[in-house]
Amino acid sequence: MASSARKRPRQEPEDNRAECPFKIDVVNPDDKDSKRKSKKRKTEGEDEDATAKVNLQMSPFAPCGKFKKHETMDLYFKVSPPKKWTDMTRYNSFVLNGVKYFSEGFIYVANDSSIERQKAANDNKPMQIRKKSDDDWVARILEIRASDEHHVYARIYWMYWPDELPAGTLDGKKFVQGRQPYHGMNELVASNHMDIINVVSVTSQATVRQWFEENDEEIQHALYWRQAFDVRSYELSSVDLVCLCNTPANPDRKLLGCTVEACKKWMHEECIIEDALQSTYKRLGADKPHLPPEPIKKAESEIEGQRPLSPSDTGAAVSAQHSIDVKAEVEPAENGSGNVDVKQTEEEDGPTAPEDAAPSSGRRSASAAAGTGTPSTKLVLKSASGRKGGKPKKKGEANGETSRPWEGLFEVTLNTEKNGPPVLEFRDLREGIVGGEKTWTEPVKCLLCATTVN
Repeated sequence: MASSARKRPRQEPEDNRAECPFKIDVVNPDDKDSKRKSKKRKTEGEDEDATAKVNLQMSPFAPCGKFKKHETMDLYFKVSPPKKWTDMTRYNSFVLNGVKYFSEGFIYVANDSSIERQKAANDNKPMQIRKKSDDDWVARILEIRASDEHHVYARIYWMYWPDELPAGTLDGKKFVQGRQPYHGMNELVASNHMDIINVVSVTSQATVRQWFEENDEEIQHALYWRQAFDVRSYELSSVDLVCLCNTPANPDRKLLGCTVEACKKWMHEECIIEDALQSTYKRLGADKPHLPPEPIKKAESEIEGQRPLSPSDTGAAVSAQHSIDVKAEVEPAENGSGNVDVKQTEEEDGPTAPEDAAPSSGRRSASAAAGTGTPSTKLVLKSASGRKGGKPKKKGEANGETSRPWEGLFEVTLNTEKNGPPVLEFRDLREGIVGGEKTWTEPVKCLLCATTVN
């Protein structure tokens, strides 16, 4: 059984903890106070072992996003005790249980949770529900040193499971903790959190790739990272923002791209469905049936051109009675053809775009913030402008009414599997509606440019 590594200080007994006498200290190279103290120790003849050398670790990670405080993840650090570390021989690899591990490679590292889980499995105890952060930790090897085959150590950078992001982490303009809605199931966060571990806590090799978000065709089934965490500033690197809601993409969830060359924006499936539900409720409300589009009636001039020739046209005697009867059959309805045309245009174009197409400021509702929504999707949306308040409440919200009155009335799914353009499939869940269709389809329109997606 592997021993666990020392990643963070804990109070529990360390029976399973692999022995490691080394410690990493992050150093600020601009700290003049620290430089003066170091110089004073050397002039006073203090033991060299008490003055650790400042080293620079160039980061092996280059996220596509940016940090606000530091341009790079390069780190200045000291190892304590320094002489014991530098006296050891440096190696390019080590072999553990017949497996060869290389410097710059990724590894799985045992922790207390994974060891307890292994014990429970060996004792045939029932397994508890666990998160990804309960799995073995993942790290990248930076350096390998050993004094003999029983004392082999690796200096590493930790990869974080999103669940492990600490409180106070700066993500864009807000402070967060733990997994965010855009983090995928197999997503890791690279970091410059440096540590030294005893290699007996390594359990196996890991394969971790960097995901470049412009490669939208590739769905990540293995471990990957796209974002990085800087331990010096507790800051996450930026990620690409998509859709009308202006939030990052989760690679585990469906995205639909606009096919118009001038737009080419990606949209979240849940945002498309939410917009369709909102538009449908605005059009039908709680009691109006959905009627199929009426056939387009031809204009009077077109009908005239398709009539049989009159007697006068064929040279026969003119019949005034016939002429009056034919005219009566094509007489427009009392409402006038203009009104009918307008009505047909509205029905054919489908639901009009909502007056407030962008999500309301802040989270839409308590249920949306918690990740609950219509039966067909989960909604976790934020304002496209990042506003937190100041927008007046819509009518009804001030009286405690729901801000999503269409909930439970309609169901919408996005179908992209059929041959041809994607379509929205609607289902009317309302009871007691007389007439109209209970299921129908509509084309998908881009949330940003309002063009039909082909």
